[in-house]
Amino acid sequence: MIPWPAGAATGVGSMPGTDIGEALRIVLGELPDLPHLPELPGRGAGADMIGRGAAFLAELPVEIQPSGWRLTARPGRDLRRARDLLERDLDALEAAAEGYSGALKLQVVGPWTLAAGLELHSGHRVVSDHGATRELAQSLAEGLRAHLADVARRVPAATIVTQVDEPSIPAVLAGRVPTPSGYGTVRAVEASVVEQTLSDLLAVVPVGRRVVHCCAADIPITLLRGAGADAISLDASHPLSTDALGEAVEAGTSLWLGVVPGTDATISLDASREPVRTLWQELGFADEQLATSVVPTPACGLAGASPPYARRALSIVRDVGASLRDLQA
Repeated sequence: MIPWPAGAATGVGSMPGTDIGEALRIVLGELPDLPHLPELPGRGAGADMIGRGAAFLAELPVEIQPSGWRLTARPGRDLRRARDLLERDLDALEAAAEGYSGALKLQVVGPWTLAAGLELHSGHRVVSDHGATRELAQSLAEGLRAHLADVARRVPAATIVTQVDEPSIPAVLAGRVPTPSGYGTVRAVEASVVEQTLSDLLAVVPVGRRVVHCCAADIPITLLRGAGADAISLDASHPLSTDALGEAVEAGTSLWLGVVPGTDATISLDASREPVRTLWQELGFADEQLATSVVPTPACGLAGASPPYARRALSIVRDVGASLRDLQA
C-alpha cells in the first residue's frame, strides 16, 4: 500500500536559492500531498549532493580537496559545515511542518553514487576499492537509520518516504567512472554486487516507502526493482524500455515520471501531461490505474532553475497529478 494519495506529485529534491525557509514554504504549498525536504546546493560546499551525502556517514570523516570530497583521518571544518547545514534544514523542516500528517519525502545519495563521487586517501575513487565501497555503504546505512529516526521525532505524524539518489549507477555498471588522471576508467562492477549493496541500504527503510531516483538515460529498472525499490523515479524524456516498465507496473512498482525540465523552459499542463498519457498507452494499462501507479515530478533537481520557474514547475506537476486523479472519477 503506497503511503501517498492517488494523484500525488512531488519534487526530485534540489531547489534554487539559499533560503531553506522559503524553499520549504514553496514545497509545502505547491506539493501538499507529497512534499519533500528541499536541498539547496547553491549554498556551496556541504550543501552539494556528495557533501550532503557524506554528512550522513557514520565514523567516516571527509574533507574537501581541490579535486573534490575525500575520505580523511579525522573530522574537520568541511564536515562540520555539511552537518551544520543538514541540522539547520531539519530545524526549519520541524518548524514549517509542525502539525503535518501525511507522506513526507527525504532524499539521500545512494552508496554507488557516493562511492563514485568520493575519493580515497590515494585520490582514487572509493568505487575502485570493493572493501572501501562496502565499508562506505555500511556507514551510510547506519547514518540513514539515525537520520530517519531524527526526522520521525521532529515530524511525528508524517509517514516518511525515502528517495535514494543513484544517478551514477549506470556509469558504475558500464565502467565509465573516471580514474584520477582522467585517461582511464574504473573497472565495471558486477550487477549482482551493485544490486545487493543497494538492497542493503534500502533495507533500512520500511517496505512501501523506498524510492530510487536515477535520471540517467540507461536506468537499470530491473536491477532497481531487484534491490527492493517500491518506486522508481526517472526522466520520462529519455527512451525507456516499455517491457521493463510494464513488468514493474504489473508487479506493483510505482513510476515517478519526470515530466518538466529541471532548468527554465516553456512549460504547460497539457505538454507536461502528454508524456504520461503516451507512455501509459504504450504500456497498455487502464487509465483508471494511472493516478495510483504514477507520480509526476520534474525530470531532475531544480537547483539550476530560476526561483519563479521552480515554483511554476512544482505547480505544473501538482496539476498533472490532479488530472490523473480525475481519470478515476
